Amino acid sequence: MTALTTFTARLNDGSEQALDHYKGRVALVVNVASNCGFTPQYQGLQTLYEQYQTQGFVVLAFPCNQFGSQEPGDATQIRDFCDTRFRVTFPLFDKIDVNGPKAHPLFQWLKSEKRGLLGSEAIKWNFTKFLVGKDGRVIKRYSPTTAPADLEKDIVAALEGTS
Repeated sequence: MTALTTFTARLNDGSEQALDHYKGRVALVVNVASNCGFTPQYQGLQTLYEQYQTQGFVVLAFPCNQFGSQEPGDATQIRDFCDTRFRVTFPLFDKIDVNGPKAHPLFQWLKSEKRGLLGSEAIKWNFTKFLVGKDGRVIKRYSPTTAPADLEKDIVAALEGTS
């Protein structure tokens, strides 16, 4: 069975991270960008992380430059931006592709598990979000326009095992 925990990804510092490190946790996987109209969502993501991390919740952020070239920086620039502007403490991964032939295998899987609007697999823009349950399976996909605060009910249900 494919699950979040079967993948690996490179962290922002260049080290490989087996995602089985997050086994048994509820994860919100998000493709992010520093120069996007949705970039202020970093604050909402950080708030959710701070509020629920002790209960087993984690945000996994994957910078992506495929939408309007809104994440042009290198790993150091991205980390510095997230640290200084939003004080991000959740895991930040290396920049990846989420669509196309070079899409990271994690995002290939996420998109196939939960399709978007009108059944489309493709991610349409930055800050598309996937909620993954403690069992490593995708619960729900959210559009970029869905504010992090609007996910709270679903996150709590996933943490309680009622989703």
